[in-house]
Amino acid sequence: MKNSQQEIFHTEKKKMDLTDKTVTIIGAARSGLASARLITRLHGKAKISEQSSENCIPFDFKEWASQHYVKMEFNGHTRLFIEHSDLLVLSPGVRYDALPIQWAKEKGIPVMGEVELAYQFCPRPVIAVTGSNGKTTVSTLISEIIKKAGMNVSLCGNIGFPFADFVLDLDSNGYVVLEISSFQLESIVYFKPFIAVFLNFSQNHLDRHKDLQEYFDAKKRIFMNQNESDYAVLNERDPMVKELATQIRAQVRFFNSPASKDGGRIQNPNYLAAQEAAKILGISEQVCQEVFEEFKGVKHRLEWVRTIKGVDFINDSKSTTAEAGRWAMENMTRPMIMICGGRDKNIDFTVLRDLVKKKVKKMIVIGEARQKLKDVFGNVVPLEECDGLEQAVSRALNSAAPGDCVVLSPMCTSFDMFKNYEERGEVFKEIVHRLKP
Repeated sequence: MKNSQQEIFHTEKKKMDLTDKTVTIIGAARSGLASARLITRLHGKAKISEQSSENCIPFDFKEWASQHYVKMEFNGHTRLFIEHSDLLVLSPGVRYDALPIQWAKEKGIPVMGEVELAYQFCPRPVIAVTGSNGKTTVSTLISEIIKKAGMNVSLCGNIGFPFADFVLDLDSNGYVVLEISSFQLESIVYFKPFIAVFLNFSQNHLDRHKDLQEYFDAKKRIFMNQNESDYAVLNERDPMVKELATQIRAQVRFFNSPASKDGGRIQNPNYLAAQEAAKILGISEQVCQEVFEEFKGVKHRLEWVRTIKGVDFINDSKSTTAEAGRWAMENMTRPMIMICGGRDKNIDFTVLRDLVKKKVKKMIVIGEARQKLKDVFGNVVPLEECDGLEQAVSRALNSAAPGDCVVLSPMCTSFDMFKNYEERGEVFKEIVHRLKP
């Protein structure tokens, strides 16, 4: 009754014919909505199954969906809604072992993620960046370098701009730079980047992956379909990442080697990774250096917000791991009032105890993880619990002296209080801008 995976995919080219095919999308976040728009443009019949209520859907999308006959179900997934499908597309937030995927597999329905779906129709070579930390920064740097070199480039993926929203409007001239997470890599099938960059590996997402090995196995899938005509860019200082060089077919290029020093100082590994990708593309070091000098950072990553009475307020909402918190602390030269907390990803914070003792003047904890943070750091540094972000900012200002900095670096996800880390960061900035000078 159902089309097989082979019938869905063209064998001569990684491309699908979705005309009149019923495609059910699991999850109605940004990538899910983008998938629905792409499927409709490809003359397919899009359906959306969402775990939460219809309040999660923007009004303008609801209007568009009604005009394009996109069926939707809310408050849970039903077997009947999913079984009558030719293809299942997952949003990154959906576990690959979730019940809808099990139902689909029982019926022989192909399953893929939004990145894989979009890749089928991408006319450009893809430069994909993954890792536990630094993905957004490196993806942005590579994109800016390519742009500076006078070539066309589109930056999308986990950075906040779904691949599916861009792909049909691209010509074959230029590159796509794609930030890609372990969740997105779990559901690839034929995805084959021309350059795959693996920045680093550390404890993360253990609320989603059963253990570190499963998380690492998901990450290394970025190299799964590469061959000798492709490139793998690996962090030489990261033992697990470096070891992959013996397992992949692509041409290996290392960055961040022990010799990577400038005047005796170890260089920024994010810059080194971007520069290595640029070398593969034939872009000069001079172009890279110009971009590095002009680079002001990315939103929600050590983003300066405001100075009040000599106290700097820094938005580091993108910090969702212990290693991201480490990066924030190591880059602060002033005494820190650190606002932490949110939803825990089963991360071991004890690895930061010595650094917190050295760099943090006071820690303010919020959200579901605040008791865990209190247990880990309560005897290391002065610590205060707050009910929410607004109270935390107010208490931080009261605790700070001229020359201090207040840094929102949660080291947790935002999902207990916010839609995503971007919303958390924007709310933080709004609160700070309301403070009286």
